[in-house]
Amino acid sequence: MPTEAQLESSYRVCYQLTYFMLQPVHLICIDNRTGNLYILAGNTEELEFQIAPNGEVF
Repeated sequence: MPTEAQLESSYRVCYQLTYFMLQPVHLICIDNRTGNLYILAGNTEELEFQIAPNGEVF
């Protein structure tokens, strides 16, 4: 289950991807090893983001 900070950051990232950059979001999942939220996006799935449990975006 994502943390509240991860949910807030993922909303910001997905909003920017879909509304401003017009890029689709393909996958959002939690990496059980690190606890990071993983986002895969882009027309050819070339954009990758990780969000730490504290909400920091990598």
